[in-house]
Amino acid sequence: MAASKDQPVRHAPARIDLALQGGGSHGAFTWGVLDRLLEESWIQIEGISGTSAGAMNAAVLVSGYQLDGATGARAALEAFWRRVSDAAVFSPFRRSPFDALMGRWTLDHSPLFIAMDLAARVFSPYDMNPRGVNPLQKILDESIDFAHLRDAPIKLFITATRVRTGQARVFRNADLSADVLLASSCLPTLFQAVNVDGDDYWDGGYAGNPTITPLVRECTSSDTLLVQVNPVERDETPRTARDIISRLNEVAFNAPLLKELRMIALLRRAADAGSDEGRHWAEMRIHRIASEEMTKLGYSSKLNAEWAFLTMLRDEGRRAAGAFLAEHADSIGVRSSLDLDALLDGV
Repeated sequence: MAASKDQPVRHAPARIDLALQGGGSHGAFTWGVLDRLLEESWIQIEGISGTSAGAMNAAVLVSGYQLDGATGARAALEAFWRRVSDAAVFSPFRRSPFDALMGRWTLDHSPLFIAMDLAARVFSPYDMNPRGVNPLQKILDESIDFAHLRDAPIKLFITATRVRTGQARVFRNADLSADVLLASSCLPTLFQAVNVDGDDYWDGGYAGNPTITPLVRECTSSDTLLVQVNPVERDETPRTARDIISRLNEVAFNAPLLKELRMIALLRRAADAGSDEGRHWAEMRIHRIASEEMTKLGYSSKLNAEWAFLTMLRDEGRRAAGAFLAEHADSIGVRSSLDLDALLDGV
């Protein structure tokens, strides 16, 4: 269904679930996607699965939605990202004058980022940050009413990785707190593990980025919209040490998601449509919003919280969501717009 740029798409009401990847500051792209989707009154969100920055976007959206519907959700998301940027005004992780002059968003040439990157290979956050301070704690407390999340009709599924077992734990609405969101976004080279209910947790991206299965098993919607921040493919093999590490991180954080999508593709073929759960798997429809622009951003820019950078990503997210709606709105409720069978090639 065609529509003019960034204009609401008219469509019959449809229930969907959202799956939101993590990616540090790159989560502002997801902010833009959500901001655009929330303009569409025909889209009814039943559940959201999120990891790391995706988890924070999800919780902020639902908290704001509880106060004032879509308008409240959009306002809450903007306020959250503004707080993130304001807190980073005096951060040592700033672009170098050269990169700023060249219009690059990377921190690769920032002396303090380089020093931190090297130090993180020798010293742990228990050495460098013994008090375990995380600036996001205050921001989350100011941005989210966790009591509202417990009563929210939109189901939340937040993934963190148990350090002890390496397995995922999915937290639901009643379990959520600032500590859970910090656990879901805890990069172990930057922050101490976060303890929740007696277990220590690291970033959920190691185990599910994001986790799709709860959306299938606990929601009635058959349409899941994946907002993908981390590039799956790169045209060239990295050559520099930093680019190699960056690509390894992308592969590691995408692997659980790709494995789950392949599982869904296989189950769609093999599931017993005669059973309730089998029918639900067989009827699953997957859609994806992503952007080629995200492939141009390296790992270091995930720590860049300049407002100009965040709003650039927001605008790209809005553009990508608008393009998706213009091309695939008619697929929602009817068919997958993501070719799941292609994921099985070579498997």
